[in-house]
Amino acid sequence: MAINITTLTENTATRNFMAEWGLSILIETENKCILLDSGSGLSVAYNAQVMGIDFRIIDLMVLSHGHFDHTGGLKDILEIRNKSIDIIAHPSIWDATYSIRDNDRRYIGIPFMREQLEGLGARFILSTEPVWITENIVTSGEVPFVTGYEEIDHSLYRMDNNSLIRDTLPDDLSFAIKTDKGLAVFLGCAHRGMMNIIIHFQKITGDERIYSVVGGTHLISASQERLNRTIADLKKIGIQKLGVSHCTGFEASARLATEFKDIFFLNSAGSRHQLL
Repeated sequence: MAINITTLTENTATRNFMAEWGLSILIETENKCILLDSGSGLSVAYNAQVMGIDFRIIDLMVLSHGHFDHTGGLKDILEIRNKSIDIIAHPSIWDATYSIRDNDRRYIGIPFMREQLEGLGARFILSTEPVWITENIVTSGEVPFVTGYEEIDHSLYRMDNNSLIRDTLPDDLSFAIKTDKGLAVFLGCAHRGMMNIIIHFQKITGDERIYSVVGGTHLISASQERLNRTIADLKKIGIQKLGVSHCTGFEASARLATEFKDIFFLNSAGSRHQLL
């Protein structure tokens, strides 16, 4: 199975493309074209135009979670497509979410009303369980914590009965593709932990082999212990390609590049990679 990825939005960019905090990756197989996330809003349409990508080729979208930097481009995509599309996500994407750092509270949820997006053609498929898109492509559904060393960023909150509570990011969603060489895993932000997600996909699919991991790994604020244990676990499972983006952070990206050498790549906006 051939898998080609095109990164439309990311914090860094190759020449002539726009960089923006967020993530949007187009994943193409022989019979499916899936858009994972839509970035913050400004860059996804611009970069798609520069790359000659027609949004109408997308078969469906997967939203990794309800934060603005992964959903802000939805309106532009839907307006340009002018065609309905299924969007797979967790029901909690519509919760009001906030970031609180140094007493600075900021709303970080989806910047649109659901009715507005549905009026533009969005058909939301909301599920807490894994969704099999094809016999070889499946979303994660809710991811359990099993590693013991991965945790949610303490600055994230969601509104519950008019009170702010710590956000456990139940809506953190990823998807995987079964290939002859193992699983190709695609992450939005991996808020619930990259290894927790990988282990979950191994259980869902019954395939222990992990061929590739691509996307945001949320190692930007990880402790050295967590980073060390993540690297050790990735080496243990024998990963063959690792492409990181967005919330991985510069220091963690540099460390991963050093540790994984030729199998590592930085997944910047405007880049294209053939995984298989």
